[in-house]
Amino acid sequence: MPQPFRTSRLVEFHDTDMAGIMHFASFFVYMESAEHEMLRSLGLSIYAVVEGEQISFPRVSATCNYSSPARCEDILDIEVSVTRIGTKSVTYEFRFTCDGHPVANGSMTAVCCRVGAGEKPTSRPIPAEAVAKLKTYAA
Repeated sequence: MPQPFRTSRLVEFHDTDMAGIMHFASFFVYMESAEHEMLRSLGLSIYAVVEGEQISFPRVSATCNYSSPARCEDILDIEVSVTRIGTKSVTYEFRFTCDGHPVANGSMTAVCCRVGAGEKPTSRPIPAEAVAKLKTYAA
């Protein structure tokens, strides 16, 4: 069974509220950052030129459920798994822990789109090379 991609991140002061607890919205920034890091580890990018077209992966869904607070200067361990690869979309799951204790679980779905300058994004199939590489972290 494939292992998830793993990374870690320090909770910085600007990611917290007045009580020093990580703000809920910061988890979405961390998820996107971990996704980008995972894609780069596979030799992929959130932006690419494929068959002469500029493509990207805008989000169409994002959720996060919280089980315990993260605080300023905690180091969060983040696991990223690919839970679904469709024809045009990919869904990721994120597990946040701190010192082995659960902090939050999130999910994000992105759609592969043509993103020409001045044009509305239009969905397109995920390139076969990207699908093959994403399977590295399939849950």
